[in-house]
Amino acid sequence: MKVTYNWLKQYVDFDSTPEELTEQLTMIGLEVEGVEKVSGGFENIVVAEVLEKEQHPDADRLSLCKVNDGEGVRQIVCGATNFKVGSKVPLALPGCEMPTEPGEKPFKIKVGKIRGVESCGMMCSAKELGIAEDADGLLLLPAEAKVGQPFAEHLGRTGDDVVYDLEVTPNRPDWNSVIGIARELSALTGQSLIVPEVPELPADDVETAALVDVRLDNAEHCPRYNARVVRGLKVGPSPDWLRNTLEMVGIRSINNVVDVTNYVMLETCQPLHAFDYHLLTKKEGA
Repeated sequence: MKVTYNWLKQYVDFDSTPEELTEQLTMIGLEVEGVEKVSGGFENIVVAEVLEKEQHPDADRLSLCKVNDGEGVRQIVCGATNFKVGSKVPLALPGCEMPTEPGEKPFKIKVGKIRGVESCGMMCSAKELGIAEDADGLLLLPAEAKVGQPFAEHLGRTGDDVVYDLEVTPNRPDWNSVIGIARELSALTGQSLIVPEVPELPADDVETAALVDVRLDNAEHCPRYNARVVRGLKVGPSPDWLRNTLEMVGIRSINNVVDVTNYVMLETCQPLHAFDYHLLTKKEGA
């Protein structure tokens, strides 16, 4: 089970440092197998919008772009091909120190010439930002991303974070959830447990039982299975804060529907799975 310092802090407002939290997790019975510090700074990286994109005058595989960084327009030379005018991307400004491989010195962004044309920054991929192992082109941000907003703020990060890799004993399956661990920390520290309120959903005109039939073939090992039909969903990319949260704990983002089921599973220890209703060969589940 992996969980982050800042994610736990959403449910228990403790004052412990990351090092003290490691000791407290051990004290409540969890074995801390690994601790990874993750920089949440992304200093001098902002959300930018591409205003112009033209062919570099002296390079077939480079583009000459004008981008809005929230304070003005910058000229950027870029080799990626997966963006267009109107795209919003992370922009590393001059002075930014980009993450590198362990043991290597940070790569500092400077104003310089690329094939004879000045470039005043760098539009970034997820790999260059250190938030993905590989990337195909630039990291494209949602259309609603705010131009000029610090990239860390866009991701929902409030600073540096720490990822804890925990070994959960078989007799405490509730510890396979953020809320389960937070509940123990609440008891240990005396701080209140903060559980998100779940709004009551409006009743549907058609009962779920009339739309899907749940059958239990092995009630001994699976005594209960609930189904709910949800209409009006649009499948697409998840918001960046959700993708970032999942990827921090080792889960690859798929889409908004799959990601939210994984998020709730990690939050509550309740396994969830989303099916495309129209692709079910039979409207029954076992």
